[in-house]
Amino acid sequence: MSNRTQIAACIAGALALTSASIAFAGPLEEVQTEQRKIHVAAAQSQEKINGLFEQSQELLIDYRAVVDQTENLKIYNDYVARLVTDQQRVVDSLQRQIDSIEETKQNIVPLMGRMIDSLEKFINLDVPINKQERLDRVQRLRDVMGNSSVTVSEQFRLVLDAYSIENAYGTRINAYEGNIQVNGEDISVEFFNLGRTALLALTLDQQTAWAWDNDTRSWQKLGDEYLNSVIQATRMAGGLVPEDLIKLPIKAAE
Repeated sequence: MSNRTQIAACIAGALALTSASIAFAGPLEEVQTEQRKIHVAAAQSQEKINGLFEQSQELLIDYRAVVDQTENLKIYNDYVARLVTDQQRVVDSLQRQIDSIEETKQNIVPLMGRMIDSLEKFINLDVPINKQERLDRVQRLRDVMGNSSVTVSEQFRLVLDAYSIENAYGTRINAYEGNIQVNGEDISVEFFNLGRTALLALTLDQQTAWAWDNDTRSWQKLGDEYLNSVIQATRMAGGLVPEDLIKLPIKAAE
């Protein structure tokens, strides 16, 4: 083959290749374009997947937090339920105590009434030491029993105090001024009592003395032999002279 023939063949081959390249250029670009689109779509899908994954992780965290909170609330609710149960037991106990108190009040109010009546009868039958003062105390108790602003416990305390005061008269030595009735005459005197053992009366001029006879419920005039002793007794009770042995008219127990 001659050189011209070879050059012509080469030119023909080159033209053929060029024509083939031109022929394949269009479809190749379309393929590359589609590939680029696929890559972009894949990237976008991956971003969506990443976003969904992050959301799912956040939801998982939230879910776990809700589960933990629910468990904590359950534990707390159980704790509160136990407290409520215990408080209900306390309320029931207090209610039983209140009911018991009401029942006690229903029983103690009549008891206090009987105690006051008995105290008044005792004072009227007892040696008349400060008798009016003691009867006034009984009347105050009756007034208190009718006062709705005074609690039952306070009423009961006052009744017990009155009994305690009455009990003290049995051991107390005392002197005080007052009046006695003798043969219809009202006489001012100074009283002396040695507990409930002896109740004596001495005129203010210290000239006459009497002794109370609880059996006859009357004053008995004392002989002059007792006058100095009665005077001395009133002075000792008033703290004017030291205590000493004295002769007093005391009725012997039968």
